[in-house]
Amino acid sequence: MKPKLPLLAALATALLAAGVAAATPFANATPVSSFAALPNGAPDIPVADVKAQLQSLQTIANNNGGNRYTGRTGYRASVDHVKSQMTALGYTVSEQSFSTSSGTSYNVLAELPGTDTSKVIMLGGHLDSVSSGPGINDNGSGSASLLAVAKAFKAARPTPGVTVRFGWWGAEELGLVGSRAYVSSLSSAEKTRIKAYLNFDMTGSPNPGYFVYNDDSRGAALRTLLVNAFTAIGVQTEYVNVNGRSDHASFYNATIPTGGTFSGAEGTKTSSQASKWGGTAGAAFDPCYHRSCDTTSNINDTSLDRHADVISYALWDLTGPSTTPTTTPPTTTPPGCAPGTNANNVTIPDNTTVYSDVAIAGCSGNGSATSKVAVDIKHTWRGDLVISLVAPDGSTYLLEDIANNDSADNVLKTYTVSLTSEPRNGTWRLKVQDIASQDTGYVDTWTLAA
Repeated sequence: MKPKLPLLAALATALLAAGVAAATPFANATPVSSFAALPNGAPDIPVADVKAQLQSLQTIANNNGGNRYTGRTGYRASVDHVKSQMTALGYTVSEQSFSTSSGTSYNVLAELPGTDTSKVIMLGGHLDSVSSGPGINDNGSGSASLLAVAKAFKAARPTPGVTVRFGWWGAEELGLVGSRAYVSSLSSAEKTRIKAYLNFDMTGSPNPGYFVYNDDSRGAALRTLLVNAFTAIGVQTEYVNVNGRSDHASFYNATIPTGGTFSGAEGTKTSSQASKWGGTAGAAFDPCYHRSCDTTSNINDTSLDRHADVISYALWDLTGPSTTPTTTPPTTTPPGCAPGTNANNVTIPDNTTVYSDVAIAGCSGNGSATSKVAVDIKHTWRGDLVISLVAPDGSTYLLEDIANNDSADNVLKTYTVSLTSEPRNGTWRLKVQDIASQDTGYVDTWTLAA
């Protein structure tokens, strides 16, 4: 995460030198068959895989003057390492160079095409460190987590429903320079393809917190998804406004919905947070933030493991139904733009996301500012549910996050939602997430009047 300085502040100039060989890909990697499943069916990420990647980044820093700073050999070696890892996993890998005050820097992009290539779900984090240390928590932890998630995801879902793209950004510590360069290089059409960007900048803080970004109203559904992912693995969360201090700001400024998680930096853990999460009240979440002691000894394994699992959970949920699809056949509306209804029952098991589809045709123009979504869900504890509408282009509209202590039965309600930016025609999805155990139900029927 970048320092609290004006964006693009001039920092010390350094010369770019030759890189060094990348580390061995996924040493002692866990076999695919041994991946456990998270509550929504996503792969449970072995923390050993994340730690192996962190050790590789530490070794790179040790061999290159103790850091992985933009414009120095440690950063070039970090780029080569990530490229070798993702190429070995079968992703399409590219490198983007750009200029900075400390010399040339690089972004690494890795893509896995989906069955629908018109939509992209993107995850990222910065790869560079500050000049004063190896940057293992900031942001080796986010970078390593993304590598481990990419490995497990490719094994479990080699052809996702939409295209998945990972980004490792250079020169974040100089003011988000790499992610800005990337977003600026995209055409309007390419920006439109990116339906969500999730950022992971520090996930293994030694006195950890479990924070979810809350600074983008367009990312409300992403925020809810990340909170629900933590809830599913038994972790309480708090919202955090990152105030543009990390790379999601580059995507936010391009009106791409953003979200992310964060384990804490130089801020001080309160007594209430220590009561909730453990650790030490009155101490920094990361006492080695931007210091030479930010090494592999500066990592909390539990935090690293939990954040990696949440990344996996969110990516899985955003890229298609579970491996046993629960989507029912769509019911197509007749010509004339009549409301669409799906009356086929869809079972809602515990800790599962299900979908029910309606295909609307024969309409002109975009939806109404007062479009109606009528929902009839039979459930024995509606406080378990999060309900959303997914547009044909993949945009998600949160209808209701009921997840609280509401113990009443059933959801029988009509929601009003503005769909003025969405063409009426296409297949719409009702998305229902059950985020707890013991109570189940089913989608009885739902109707969309777009």
